[in-house]
Amino acid sequence: MPEYKKSEAREWAWEKMKGVANVIIPTFTQDLSNLNERAIRHDVRKEIEYGFWGTLLVAETATTMREYLQFADWAADEAKGRLRLIHHASFNTLEENIKAVKEAEARGAQLVLLSYPANFYAQSAEDVYKYTAAFCAATNLGIILFPVPLWGFERIHPAGMPPELIVRMVEEIPNIIAVKAEGGMPTIGGFVETFKRLADKVLVTMPLESDGLPLAMIVKMQFMGTSNFEYYGPMIPRIFALVQEGKWQDAMALYWQIHPGRIANIAANSIAGTNFIHRMLWKYQGWLSGFNGGPLRQPTMRLVDSQMRALRQGLERSRLQVGEEPDREFFTGRNPA
Repeated sequence: MPEYKKSEAREWAWEKMKGVANVIIPTFTQDLSNLNERAIRHDVRKEIEYGFWGTLLVAETATTMREYLQFADWAADEAKGRLRLIHHASFNTLEENIKAVKEAEARGAQLVLLSYPANFYAQSAEDVYKYTAAFCAATNLGIILFPVPLWGFERIHPAGMPPELIVRMVEEIPNIIAVKAEGGMPTIGGFVETFKRLADKVLVTMPLESDGLPLAMIVKMQFMGTSNFEYYGPMIPRIFALVQEGKWQDAMALYWQIHPGRIANIAANSIAGTNFIHRMLWKYQGWLSGFNGGPLRQPTMRLVDSQMRALRQGLERSRLQVGEEPDREFFTGRNPA
């Protein structure tokens, strides 16, 4: 159950959402027939060890709803309140997403990252509003609104979600508590306009650490997430904490230390032509820094040697600890089952 009443969601967010939220990608058994409980619990412990405030329980990896809810059960049991769990509303239809969020809420999720189904072809801002309002009405959880060039809404507005639509949804839907403002990416225009319009009403965050960390030094940003911060081990929570303490020079020294890894990360994570995040690549990034790794079901984007070499070398040039296991062991993982 949530830590707050629905009517108190924004107040809770201002008080409690302070830190960095990462992701956990579920791991399967070697025969891909079930989830791997030991691997999932390992990753939850690693999140806590590295200082993350919360984590997204990723749903875009060919899990059934039953499996996803088992994933949430194990994560909640292992976290025991030490890590806030963010439900990923990324199922096939509005009806399925409503069913999933109700179950996730009962299992201990504290927030929701709202996605839009691949078959949802919005033709107007009103279509996006109706979907969002219907979903938000069905849960007591606080919602992270996610304008990003993944949904195909650029047919409606060059930024994807029109800025006026974002304002309307925040004003009219009380359990929207944050905006993960990536509209107009790769520019920061969507973040800047959203911040100027709404930063006094809800949390506005830039989850890409390359932009988010410097921006947090010049505007109020108490929360950053969700993204593949696990690539850098504990460094992003550490740098973000320095920013919050006003130690911007110390923060920038570490920012530049990990810049070789950042460049490798940006180069590897192109979504051009797919409009889908490379979850296997993200899982490999985490494996380099101590997370479980391990197999994913098809369909999944493929991970090849050139990508793995570049990402490993990026961490090495950033003077970060990198696992010495050969890359072939990523596909087995640290806790095979």
